[in-house]
Parts: sequence; structure tokens; C-alpha cells
Amino acid sequence: MRACIHSIETFGTLDGPGIRNVIFFQGCPLRCLYCHNADTRTIKEANYNINELMNSILRYKPYFEASGGGITVSGGEPTMQAEFVCELFKRCQKEGINTALDTCGYVDIGVAKKIIPHTNLVLLDIKHIDDDMCIKLTGKTNKKSIELLEYLNEEKVPVYLRQVIIEGWTDSIDYIKRLGNFANRYSCIEKVELMPYHKMGEDKWNNIGMSPPFKDIPPFSKNKTKEYASLLNKDFGLKVV
Repeated sequence: MRACIHSIETFGTLDGPGIRNVIFFQGCPLRCLYCHNADTRTIKEANYNINELMNSILRYKPYFEASGGGITVSGGEPTMQAEFVCELFKRCQKEGINTALDTCGYVDIGVAKKIIPHTNLVLLDIKHIDDDMCIKLTGKTNKKSIELLEYLNEEKVPVYLRQVIIEGWTDSIDYIKRLGNFANRYSCIEKVELMPYHKMGEDKWNNIGMSPPFKDIPPFSKNKTKEYASLLNKDFGLKVV
């Protein structure tokens, strides 16, 4: 069994609890205007087999295990290579390794149901809670993401809900309050992560010969993001970072 993997970060601290081995898969069904990893959009020739990847993970197990960490699959969108991810998670859990799925949620629920039983945590990037705006922002509906969230809630799978804050798209007080009400519908959501839009991915657009669609949109203020986090915590009782 082989997969197309973009890169591996062996000391990740931002994609789940503890120190994590973060595996970035190639391929994504969305075309987000603010994409930070535009070079992972397409699936190319497979470059890792399952045994090679497991051997690499096991070498680092003592480091992330001691911190309460594990592995996180990200991308791109890892569920586009679902069979490989499912087998990887099964093997990791047999080794006592915590597994996290970083996903945009645009996945058929039947496919998700094969992966989720072997998943300890889901990092769900909701993109936009308004469907029309989500289509404008990503090219796809948010309906699959919400269906996945409802399934995760039924199965009591822990979720970190992620929202990028972008000027003119997701940065209004009204939107943040709507996000709070939305998150409170799901008891599986343990944490909301507000992530200010940044410009660090623009070189990747240039490297694939495309102009960044949001090149004229400024980075979002970290201080303002903290204010929104405080609002969600105070007014909606959510744990927010």
C-alpha cells in the first residue's frame, strides 16, 4: 500500500495535543482562495509505502509519546487517500499511538466511517458556516463538513473546530457570534481554534505559477483574534485558543 505524501514534520506542536508527527498528504477537493498549502492540491506519484512510513513514525515514538502527543495526518486533504490513512491509523493504534485527522470535512460520510473508528481526535476546519459563502471561498459546499460533524457528535469523537479569521469573510462580530452558537450545538467540540489569516503561503502560489487570490487582503490581527476568542469563551462558554 502506497500514498502520495508532500512532507513530514517530526516535531509539530500546533496540530493536536503534545508533540506530533504531522504527515502532509497530497490532494485536496477544495480550492480555497486563502490556501496556505497550494502546492498540495494535486495527487502525484506515490512516494511512501505503509511500512516505510510506520518505521519512520516508530523511530520518533519516544519523543511524542512522552509529551502526550502522537501523529496527525493533514494536507491537502488526507481523506482523499482514505484507504492508506485507515491502515496507517489502525497500525498506529496497535502501537498505542494517538491518531488525529486534520480535515476540511469534504468527504463522503461512508468513507469517513471507515477512518473515524481508528481516530482519537478530529481537527475540523469548518471554512465558513454559511453555505453560500463557503462555496464562494472554497468552491465547494459545507454540507459534507456539517454532516461529518453531526456523525462525530453521535459517535462522541473529540473535535477541535478550526476557523480561519479573514478580513471581509469571517471577521465580523456577527459571524463570530454565529460561530459560537453553531459550536454550542455539538457536545463533541472540545475546543475552538481561531487562526488569523496570514501571508506565509503566498510563495507556494507563486511556485506553482499562480497569483495568490488574496494577495491584497492583509494578515488578520492577532490581538483582534484574541478578543474574539475571549468573546466566545465569555459569552458562549467555549474553550478557545
